[in-house]
Amino acid sequence: MSKLLNANGIHKSYPMGQTKLKVLKGLSLSIEKGEFVAIIGSSGSGKSTLLHILGALDKCDKGMVEFKGRDIETYSGAEFNRFRNLKVGFVFQFYHLLDELTMLENVLLPTMARAGTFGWISARKPAKKRGIELLDRMGLADRIKHKPYQLSGGERQRVAIARALMNDPELLLADEPTGNLDSATGVGILEALEAFNKQGQTIVMVTHDDRIAARADRTVRLADGKIVK
Repeated sequence: MSKLLNANGIHKSYPMGQTKLKVLKGLSLSIEKGEFVAIIGSSGSGKSTLLHILGALDKCDKGMVEFKGRDIETYSGAEFNRFRNLKVGFVFQFYHLLDELTMLENVLLPTMARAGTFGWISARKPAKKRGIELLDRMGLADRIKHKPYQLSGGERQRVAIARALMNDPELLLADEPTGNLDSATGVGILEALEAFNKQGQTIVMVTHDDRIAARADRTVRLADGKIVK
């Protein structure tokens, strides 16, 4: 394996009236290419904040995040957008699907954002083919024209995973992907993630459940803003 992501000395705090709430306190973490890593911790331990910083959805107060050896803080605005759109895929607990769009249209959104209005004309056909293939792999080939409100929670999360993988990102970040599902449905989501990981997809997943974390190759435990043994 080769190092894909490296976070070193990460500090993060948020204003709380006249004081600051310190969420991350000098945390360091490395992710190897092809790994499936679970970050586990109780509510308030800083695990979601860390995930957002790793994916450049938020910035740390102090420290450095390197992607393939380069500090992401040195990215230009265009490079930041490219990193978030092409290099990283995000899966969230509450799906964040657009109800007015079909399943396939939701999955195509990352590629539409990348291509732009004029680029989409030439990108549309291959993008649609990939979107259908991803939904088929998620067991949703017969749901591509359905709207989110017509599907179960597990089906919506499968669509969200397909959307996150649409641009073939090098890193998939999943924030409590089973947290809004019953245990049986959650197992199906984990099996889907495991299948993509076996094909080489690097995954970092946040969870509060030891049983879910045990499905990953490696577990990192957070407490009080730090990694603990």
